[in-house]
Amino acid sequence: MQRLRFDPDLCLKCETVDCIMRCQYIHLEQDRAKEEHDRLVRGRMSSILHECVTCYACEEYCPHGNHPFYLIVERQEALSVHPVPVPIEKSQVVMMGPRGKIRPREVQAPVINMCFFGMMKGGIRGRIFEGVSTIGGPDIFCNLMFLHFARNSTIKERLPVMIGNIMKFHLEPSGVHELICYHDECYGTYTSWAPAFGIEVPFKPVHLFDFMLKRMLDLKDEIRPLGFTVAYQRPCSSRLCPETDSLVDDLFALIGVQRPKRRYEYGRALCCAGVIDAAQRFDLAEENRRKNVEDMRAAGAQYAVFNCPFCFWTLAEPVMKAGMVPIMMSDLCLMAFGQ
Repeated sequence: MQRLRFDPDLCLKCETVDCIMRCQYIHLEQDRAKEEHDRLVRGRMSSILHECVTCYACEEYCPHGNHPFYLIVERQEALSVHPVPVPIEKSQVVMMGPRGKIRPREVQAPVINMCFFGMMKGGIRGRIFEGVSTIGGPDIFCNLMFLHFARNSTIKERLPVMIGNIMKFHLEPSGVHELICYHDECYGTYTSWAPAFGIEVPFKPVHLFDFMLKRMLDLKDEIRPLGFTVAYQRPCSSRLCPETDSLVDDLFALIGVQRPKRRYEYGRALCCAGVIDAAQRFDLAEENRRKNVEDMRAAGAQYAVFNCPFCFWTLAEPVMKAGMVPIMMSDLCLMAFGQ
């Protein structure tokens, strides 16, 4: 079984413990944070394991790249701390498992991996996505969502199989070497989680926004600026690839929308709270959504823009009730082409 590439001495020498002190859900004084942090590092029970809402943020906050969130998940599983009730956890493991029904299918570059979100394939259309192939389904699902369930073991077991399926049934027979990731979760899997656990990724992962930006720059003469004011809901998994924030800003600039500064964005972004609901922490989830949506509205946003379908499904209703339009990034960009 793959082991996390983690240096405990580096963590124990850390005095700032940014991974805990910058957390928006765990509130501890510096000395107590250091104490609980060190207990965690040494493999002992810590209040952090129970308080963590699995928002991924500490993975971004660590200045040393020492994978604090992946460590939290490792410790939760080892010490039988379940962030989500066990019946929900077990049902998700079964529901999201591979089916063993994948068949070879020739594809043509560029190839977009829809992962488990085949129901969103209707958004892959129009000028931006002309000529793309799509793949997806449970037999190539990255499984990274099980970080929310303290199930690193499930990811370790399944991901090498998923990567093998992608290569064997899609990329290798077609001579394709790049895979565009529809969701930040997949991109973060291949660029952050897999290297952290020593799992080889034999293709080049490309973020959906990177592909869209390059394609749209080629078509920039056809773009008509939209002139909207928008807020962006950053997914949890963007914490694994914060460098993609610049792609969001570049896309917004290209289609002529304004993104006013607000409190809860970029490194301070709030979770959509769907997973907090799953953890049965309903008061916290509701408070989280309220702060997030009020922040969007206070910034003057007309549209709330999403990349993660789960974030969209979780926040669409409160966003609409606040007088804004929820929209996926791909659909917003297609609007700039009159589509």
